[in-house]
Amino acid sequence: MNAPRTRVQRRPVHGVLLLDKPLGLSSNDALQKAKWLLRAEKAGHTGTLDPLATGVLPLCFGAATKFSQMHLDANKTYEAVIQFGVKTSTGDAEGDVIEKRPVTHGPAELESVVKRFTGPIRQVPPMHSALKKDGKALYEYARAGIEIERAARQVEIFALKVIDPSVNGSLTAIKIRVSCSKGTYIRTLGEDLGEALGCGAHLTDLRRVVTGPFEVSHCVTLAALEAMTETERAACLLPVESLLADHTPVMLDAENTTRFLSGLRRRGAWPDQPRVAVYGALPRALLGTAHVVAGELIPGRLLSPPEVEQILKSSPQALCAA
Repeated sequence: MNAPRTRVQRRPVHGVLLLDKPLGLSSNDALQKAKWLLRAEKAGHTGTLDPLATGVLPLCFGAATKFSQMHLDANKTYEAVIQFGVKTSTGDAEGDVIEKRPVTHGPAELESVVKRFTGPIRQVPPMHSALKKDGKALYEYARAGIEIERAARQVEIFALKVIDPSVNGSLTAIKIRVSCSKGTYIRTLGEDLGEALGCGAHLTDLRRVVTGPFEVSHCVTLAALEAMTETERAACLLPVESLLADHTPVMLDAENTTRFLSGLRRRGAWPDQPRVAVYGALPRALLGTAHVVAGELIPGRLLSPPEVEQILKSSPQALCAA
């Protein structure tokens, strides 16, 4: 007989884990593994990475899940390997080869094309993506052999640089580093570069190295997380307010803290602000988000009083954060 499966005792965990997602694992599978290791009650992520991709995947636990959607708009930076001369059905190494063409361009032509794809550009989203059409992801249609018409969307490439012109000594494979706006598909960028050079292309490697304020050098791997004690895993969590780095802080006294947490607007000498992170004083604790109009602090996403209390008890970072 098989031994009975041990039931994990869940607990309230609040914070952000910067995970270096491994190759071949879906973002949700990585999330569930980290959630199990932390014994967290509630978890979510700030957007997904394809199984082929590795790198920065911020995972949100407890109260942090209330602000995860705000990070979807964050700018991102990727490093990718593009194989010229070969097109695949998915635009990456997971797809079937559908076309081969000779690679005839030189360094000067590559540099010229790279410049054309820097700045505001238009992209047609790939069929193998999670974008929805009539409630179904495009990749579901693609797997059924159905092609859906997609409108081109404007995105922005802030910086695009060839950091290795001959990956593993091959003159047909390059490595690029690209900083871009939300909604940019690096697979599509690779394919478009290949078409502009007349040879076609697909991605063989993709790694997200920056998303918003978070860098891959600050991430932890699942393997390292597994080898840690529970206390060490908890120490890897960033405070919930790390998701609100672009928000203006506002401090409230005890009386206004209670009223704000109940959803009431507060008045004060604050300038108009579209994004505000609201804190209660003594001890300092995140209460939620808001915006200010004409001296009125208008609540947005709020933490519950139990969440505030749990964060204060479990997170030394929240107690001493400046």
